[in-house]
Amino acid sequence: MTDVLIVGAGPTGLTLACDLARRGVAVRILERSPRYPRSSRSKGPNARSLEVLEDLGVVDAVLAAGSAPLPMRKYRDGSAVAEADPYAECSPTPDAPYDRGRLIAQWRLEEILRDRLASYGVHVELGAEVVGIAQGATAVTAELADGSRAVARYAVGCDGGHSSVRKLLGVPFDGKTDEEQVMVCGDVEITPGVLDRGVWHQWFDEDGAVMLCPVPGTRAGWWFQSGPERDAAGRAVAPCLEGFRRLFARHTRLPGEHLTEATLLSTYRVNVRMVDRYRVGRVFLAGDAAHVHAVAGGLGMNTGIQDAHNLGWKLAQVVRGRAEPELLDTYEEERLPVAAWTLDLTSARLRATLEAIRKPGGGLDSAITSETAGLDRGYRWSSLSRPGREDRDLRSGDRAPDAPCRAAATGTPTRLFHTFAGPHFTVLGFGARSARALEEAATTHGDAVRAYRVYGPGDDRAVSAPTGGPDGLHDDEGHARSAYGVEEDTVVVIRPDNHVGLIAEAGDTLAVRQYLDALDRAPRRDRTGTADMVDGARKG
Repeated sequence: MTDVLIVGAGPTGLTLACDLARRGVAVRILERSPRYPRSSRSKGPNARSLEVLEDLGVVDAVLAAGSAPLPMRKYRDGSAVAEADPYAECSPTPDAPYDRGRLIAQWRLEEILRDRLASYGVHVELGAEVVGIAQGATAVTAELADGSRAVARYAVGCDGGHSSVRKLLGVPFDGKTDEEQVMVCGDVEITPGVLDRGVWHQWFDEDGAVMLCPVPGTRAGWWFQSGPERDAAGRAVAPCLEGFRRLFARHTRLPGEHLTEATLLSTYRVNVRMVDRYRVGRVFLAGDAAHVHAVAGGLGMNTGIQDAHNLGWKLAQVVRGRAEPELLDTYEEERLPVAAWTLDLTSARLRATLEAIRKPGGGLDSAITSETAGLDRGYRWSSLSRPGREDRDLRSGDRAPDAPCRAAATGTPTRLFHTFAGPHFTVLGFGARSARALEEAATTHGDAVRAYRVYGPGDDRAVSAPTGGPDGLHDDEGHARSAYGVEEDTVVVIRPDNHVGLIAEAGDTLAVRQYLDALDRAPRRDRTGTADMVDGARKG
């Protein structure tokens, strides 16, 4: 029996598998398809997902394989009328190193994640279709189409909008499908040199539209999106190569023969749907299996990646016996509201985009806002977010900011994100009075917690840390203090998914102890009442 069975090997399932495997959790990942898909589909990770991918250790490969988001060139009647760069005013900041997402074909991102997963000795099992699910008191049994069975302590359905796992669980997928908003999509090749690959081309005319975005890492590959051709009765016609050529020629005013190949063709209708629960017993849902929405804003794959990052550490803590099973309830508690917010946001961005393209110069840049970067999503409402001062900009549940600093022992430049990266909690102590809380966290929880004293300008500085005790960071320019709103001696606990769990006055060692004890039951000593904080917060 394995610990966790993952159904679906797209970005959501692979992110979850990587996160679990690095935590020492035994995992199997099944994919119904007999071969890895080559669809470009999603345009790539947004800024918040890049932070997740950095935590998993793959962001450098993603940045190298992709490209920065491209300026958007808008056309009317075959002529260019406007060009827009939605990120022209953006730049990295000390607390947010990624000011924009990354364009990368989905198949290439999946390759990078599969390679990372293979480094832990785990490989995707292709051609493994789940056709039945049964649950017992301690395990889940998945029946496969070939007659075999897979048994695990927990299972997660990451198998897309048509999720078999969701259907087998009988979970409703409520919402609506807009039959009027129809799009045909596909991966196409266009004769090199015909179109500038340095921009995302968007033709919006009275009778339809064509959008072409170059696929990074290819010589002639493009993402193709368009309104469909329609028959005499006004019904959308299924996409095909010749149809794509006609649409290309009509809107670009270029010969259709320049579109030389079209593959992975599909018809897209705007679906706005989500589940009413993320968990049925020992089975969870994540990504498109739990929510689908308009493509405006590019949040589909990103919401799934962030679902997985939220769930992974919680499953690992419970499977390894370091947290009470009630911790798993907080996955739905935290991510279900985010899904509802995402459906509302993407629907609003779609309406804004449809309004914008009615006029010359309007385009897909109308779908992009600061909210689509994902950096402002947090869990202030969660039972894992401990109450604190309401006048702070940063509160428990928020995304933990980055900051440049130096390692006290070596003087080497580093970042807070580097200290967060990996399967552990992080405790930051600002000011001398944080020393006791840091020492206790480091010695009690061992490798599950990394503790750091953050020395600001003018602080007495430790050159090295005592064995088993907290390390040190030099916040020479005060960026960490500014990002965390520190005005007095403070202790901050960062969850393994890089969200703030607790902000406490430095002398409140009890608050720090209770928080960590509830979420990481250190095995070396008996702890009475370790679930009190989680249980009490849930009841409250």
